Amino acid sequence: MIQNNGYQRDAMKLNPQLLQINRNFLICFVISASLSAVSSQLLGDQENYLNTTITIIIGYIIYFGIFSILFYMNNIERYKSMKSNLIKKELLALISSFGVGEIIYLGVRWPTLYYFLEISIEPYLASLISEVIATGCYMASVTIFLRKTKAF
Repeated sequence: MIQNNGYQRDAMKLNPQLLQINRNFLICFVISASLSAVSSQLLGDQENYLNTTITIIIGYIIYFGIFSILFYMNNIERYKSMKSNLIKKELLALISSFGVGEIIYLGVRWPTLYYFLEISIEPYLASLISEVIATGCYMASVTIFLRKTKAF
């Protein structure tokens, strides 16, 4: 007989919207990290602070462009059936959560990328390593914040 332990019960309680957002995070991460690494390598002859800043801006444009499209596609039907006050409440919680996540992301991403470039790690590799570290912190903070605010 298979026994249910706490982990299995918790796994069954995972929220589908939260899983969808994390899936979208990962898709955006892969695309954004790849293109940021390319841009960082192309900017390799620039000063490290410029390389860092421009690479992060490019990453933001790519990430939020793709995330916005995925979020819209995944939620359009759901939002059509919701009352507008509930939509506003949910979107406010999402924006708050993403805002906290972005502060953490930027607080980790900029200094790590700059540091890796300063110690002469290849720009594409510095960008990838920095992106992995910062995105991990971002995903953890947004997931925790969304759960705490009970947005999902």
